[in-house]
Amino acid sequence: MKGDVTIMNFGSLLTAMVTPFDQSNNVDNQQVEKLIEHLIKHETDGLIVAGTTGESPTLSKQEKVALFELTVKKVNGRIPVIAGTGSNNTQETIELTKAAEKAGVDGILLVTPYYNKPNQAGLYEHFSAIAEATTLPIMLYNIPGRTMVHLSVETIVALSQIDNIVSIKESSGNLDAISQIIEETDDDFTVYSGDDSLTLPLKSIGANGVVSVSSHVIGDEMKQMLNHFDNGNVQQAAAIHRKILPIMRGLFVAPSPAPVKYALQLQGIDTGKVRLPLVPLSEIEEELIKELMNDLH
Repeated sequence: MKGDVTIMNFGSLLTAMVTPFDQSNNVDNQQVEKLIEHLIKHETDGLIVAGTTGESPTLSKQEKVALFELTVKKVNGRIPVIAGTGSNNTQETIELTKAAEKAGVDGILLVTPYYNKPNQAGLYEHFSAIAEATTLPIMLYNIPGRTMVHLSVETIVALSQIDNIVSIKESSGNLDAISQIIEETDDDFTVYSGDDSLTLPLKSIGANGVVSVSSHVIGDEMKQMLNHFDNGNVQQAAAIHRKILPIMRGLFVAPSPAPVKYALQLQGIDTGKVRLPLVPLSEIEEELIKELMNDLH
């Protein structure tokens, strides 16, 4: 245990929650509450609010803080709420993180700074400055495919020694590097897959779970897969993985979260459209998602 910080158990299946919008493209609070209940009912262990899947680039600071407050109130302590507060502006991230802490969230998710492309020294200083400004547990987020910035294994290991940096969402897809992270960090530092389709492969090398998009619509199946693996039923877990792989891949047929918002609509959960610069699915893409959802049952 690092210092006297309470290490947060986020669970194994975390959902990167979409942000529901109404017909005027404003945040739909009523649908936010309905979605939270849907996700808890379908085995989500924790929620990531206002992450990339929540269309964070198009949410204002005020909208994000209101979302944090609403989610914390609705969840009411049943599962952890993790706020996406990361950006490429260190000072703004600190300010939003302090607002999230005031709203009562249980942890924060910090994506690597995009576009300005800091080096490893800059990345270390960015994350350590934010960690120093909050008492909340921090989950780092490494997704070089979107940010064009890669957190090296060495930097992750160094950051993991900071008391309240307790976890990482890894979306590099590099199993060798992720194995090294798991091996070289303390046992109380948790590693999550940021790619749904790599959930089981990463579990097999020691990851704790997944920060998922697909769990919006196949949460029960994903939790069952994780439970089978944890209970030593590897063949059953693998069988579920193979069954749900097409939908896990299909939900990224277009820029996320447009596909998962449409899949939710098919399940009777209307989260509205996506905000520009994202656009709704084409008819061909809608048909693909329909077929994949039908094939599940």
